[in-house]
Amino acid sequence: MTAKTVLIVDDEAPIREMIAIALEMADYHVLEASNAQDAHAMIVDHQPDLLLLDWMMPGISGIELARRLKREEATAELPIIMLTAKGEEDNKIQGLEAGADDYITKPFSPRELVARLKAVLRRATPRGVEEAVEIDGLLLDPMSHRISAHGKALEMGPTEYRLLQFFMTHQERAYTRSQLLDQVWGGNVYVEERTVDVHIRRLRKALGDAHQHLIQTVRGTGYRFSARG
Repeated sequence: MTAKTVLIVDDEAPIREMIAIALEMADYHVLEASNAQDAHAMIVDHQPDLLLLDWMMPGISGIELARRLKREEATAELPIIMLTAKGEEDNKIQGLEAGADDYITKPFSPRELVARLKAVLRRATPRGVEEAVEIDGLLLDPMSHRISAHGKALEMGPTEYRLLQFFMTHQERAYTRSQLLDQVWGGNVYVEERTVDVHIRRLRKALGDAHQHLIQTVRGTGYRFSARG
């Protein structure tokens, strides 16, 4: 299983270091940022699986960054745990209303943090990211990195695989080419939007006659994955 990536955002280096050591010992990949601006750039570039976000930071506060991330479509589903010395009930409510998935008050034990982090990631992980997902005989198994159609193995490139995995875990919704570039290629990869069309064609070809209809063209928008006609 690929290690989950956690971005720690805190202006105090000793706290970042303490958290980073605990997470690395628990087999997480760790990124660090000391302010909201750097954190936002790293989120776009590296697409972490979870954000540990300090409430009180100079400049843009953690709560403002959380609100901004929840407003932006590409980051709206990013799980956030707020880290703060504020223990009052109304501040907890404010943090949760801003989009935080959990809230942990300093000082905290590394074991408690890791346990809370695991719980949030379990809730946030869609099927098909760690579990196999099957639609109309099309099976994607991320553990073995294999795709099969009615038991027969399908061959496709790594980009087509990522595209299919995104589609199969985000069904029945139309995505623009720009949104697909952000979600599948990453926000700071400079690729022309028509590149998406090329990979969609390759993906349909790899899926074959039995399943290529699942990738639907939505006129004026982009593409949708749907088992409906």
